[in-house]
Amino acid sequence: MNNINARLDTTPASIVTAPAARQPIRRMGETSIRIAIQVAIVVVLLVLWQYAVDRKWVSAFLVGSPLGILESLHKAVTSGSLWVDTLTTLVEAIAGFLIGSVSGSVVGLSLWYSPFFARVVEPFIVAINSVPKIAFAPLVILWFGTGMISKVALAVALTAIVALIAAYQAAKDADPDLQSLALAMGATKHQLFFKVVVPSTLPAIIATTRINIGFGLVGAVVGEFISSSQGLGHLVFEASSFYDLNTVWVGLFSLMLIGFLLYYVVDYLERVLVPWKQTDSVQRVRV
Repeated sequence: MNNINARLDTTPASIVTAPAARQPIRRMGETSIRIAIQVAIVVVLLVLWQYAVDRKWVSAFLVGSPLGILESLHKAVTSGSLWVDTLTTLVEAIAGFLIGSVSGSVVGLSLWYSPFFARVVEPFIVAINSVPKIAFAPLVILWFGTGMISKVALAVALTAIVALIAAYQAAKDADPDLQSLALAMGATKHQLFFKVVVPSTLPAIIATTRINIGFGLVGAVVGEFISSSQGLGHLVFEASSFYDLNTVWVGLFSLMLIGFLLYYVVDYLERVLVPWKQTDSVQRVRV
């Protein structure tokens, strides 16, 4: 009798835990299939591209070719120029991205402390945001020179205002009921800010950093277009001046790879900082 009761008690637990145990295996299988499909799509596109060039359907002079890109990539890697250009752009983009995102988020969150001051400066923020930031590029070059600082400053100009607006809006949208509850329990304004407002804004702030990755790269590359002797922007600009489309593609694919890697760095930070917000959760509804 005792054996029967023991078996009955353990049966529901095994039923419940069995699907949970299979979920990591299922996710690994889905990930492998997804990556295989993505790689297959890239391979098919490259094969079709090369086939169209070989058949003279498109001009290699105007669009380049995968084999020509591989040849240009090999030359750039063996000469070491690609590593120098990539590192230069990477440092400029990351520095501008970090400074702009952090400073913009801090300023945007701090506006929560004074709604009156926030309403005072809001028209100025909107006015600055309405101006295409690329228009500031000549001024930034004049103010900071042609070195790395001007590219970082331009990246900061593109990313800071976006981070500021996103953080300020997220702080305004923080759960009012949760704030009222915290105040009713005796929380001070500083405690309310750090315990309620800041955690509630983290998903929006991190989502904005995904956008700012691209803006940081844009700022660095545009600065290199205008005036630079190194960087992927300089590589693309110089190659396009000589109608070297294969080298242009090398620079563009390198920029894509940098953006891809930075995106997944931010994705990892989101899983660490905001573990409660996972879009790929086991509780996701499957249709």
